[in-house]
Amino acid sequence: MTAPGPYTRFVAGVVFPLHERLKQHNTVAVRRGLEDSQWHKPEQLEQLQVQRLRRLLAEAGNHVPYYRQLFQRIGFDPAAVRSLQDLQALPLLTKADFRLHGDAFRHAHAVGLARFNTGGSSGEPLVFYIGRERVSHDVAAKWRATRWWGVDIGDRETVVWGSPIELGAQDRVRALRDKLLRTQLLPAFEMSESKLDGFVASIREQRPRMLFGYPSALTHIAQHAAKRGVAMDDLGIQVAFVTSERLYDEQRATISRVFGCRVANGYGGRDAGFIAHECPQGGMHITAEDIVVEIVGADGRPVPHGQPGEIVTTHLATRDFPFIRYRTGDMAVRGTQPCACGRGLPTLAEIQGRSTDFVVAQDGTVMHGLSLVYILRDLAGVQAFKVVQHDIGHTSVQLVLGEGFDPGSERLIVEGFKRRLGAGVRVEVQRVTAIAPEKSGKFRYIVSHVTAAAGQPARPAEQAHA
Repeated sequence: MTAPGPYTRFVAGVVFPLHERLKQHNTVAVRRGLEDSQWHKPEQLEQLQVQRLRRLLAEAGNHVPYYRQLFQRIGFDPAAVRSLQDLQALPLLTKADFRLHGDAFRHAHAVGLARFNTGGSSGEPLVFYIGRERVSHDVAAKWRATRWWGVDIGDRETVVWGSPIELGAQDRVRALRDKLLRTQLLPAFEMSESKLDGFVASIREQRPRMLFGYPSALTHIAQHAAKRGVAMDDLGIQVAFVTSERLYDEQRATISRVFGCRVANGYGGRDAGFIAHECPQGGMHITAEDIVVEIVGADGRPVPHGQPGEIVTTHLATRDFPFIRYRTGDMAVRGTQPCACGRGLPTLAEIQGRSTDFVVAQDGTVMHGLSLVYILRDLAGVQAFKVVQHDIGHTSVQLVLGEGFDPGSERLIVEGFKRRLGAGVRVEVQRVTAIAPEKSGKFRYIVSHVTAAAGQPARPAEQAHA
């Protein structure tokens, strides 16, 4: 990788720090601290986490109505916290808690909070607030991870995004900032032929050093460029950062091949924070200095490292509006081995997706949606698909078809789905001209509206192989 040029160094060293200072963010200092602490030994990082956790809990217990009442009710003393395991004395936090108690999560002395909301792709939209401390830490964490790949703020960047927060705020000041930072924003909401032609042309004209966006959106653009016979691997792109959706192996391969770059997976959310990012050696590193990550089972108790469970986060920079033991609804596996890069940051060995990316068979077996994806992905003529499990007895499959599709494949789809979900399940195959993204611009390939049967514990499938 080539080193950033003079303009990039000027932007990263002068322009962006000034931008952050004007917004009253201490991003630069936080990033420098993160670049130092990433090399700490795991026990040093855990000691840092405990110190910050104790401060967060003390602030919450003294100044946040929800937690003041909770701590009094259960007899919890933040000053007595000596380890991360002490967090387990507190109940898990859900989206329903935020909706029910609202402003009771706000710190009594909080000022300058910004209102945010998740897109609600899980069916549970969430309104919450973020203060300057949290923004500074999240931006710094992303900045640190960007620099792992030999690129920096100020390098030419193409962002393919669909959030109305970004797309709805393109005023003159933001346009000037994007020009100075050499960032172009392409809307991911519509992927028509004409739009894709324009995206390919814009990327070729800008010649970015990095891409950033949904893996589905970058894959669509890459596939379209390949179909048009337009080369994209001669632009000098160093890395494609992808986030906000599950990254499939086929998507990574397509993006890497067409754009001639490596792909760096990122994981996080507006609510939970910048949780983890992939380094060039392949480790999915948790931002441990800022976020305590627990992997819990169906009973809410932590599972051993190496076993799958739901991600629960405590963001240590959320004193203004605390997220403490927050259930993300995402499933993952904690890593058991240190990364070859030498960083002491813990890792996630696997990010399996949202709990709604899993399906439930008629006998109660819970399996990853990949068990159904594998049936569809290798069929000739299938250009796009979406699986929706409406209830335990009804699943539909939307297909966008092209040349080469064998009508007999519909029978193979139905039979394959029944083998996994149950012989009594009604499998409906629907041919459509296009599959619309979510309101956020994301694409979701598997959506399940089914939970494990009441009174019957779900049995996770051992593997989701074809």
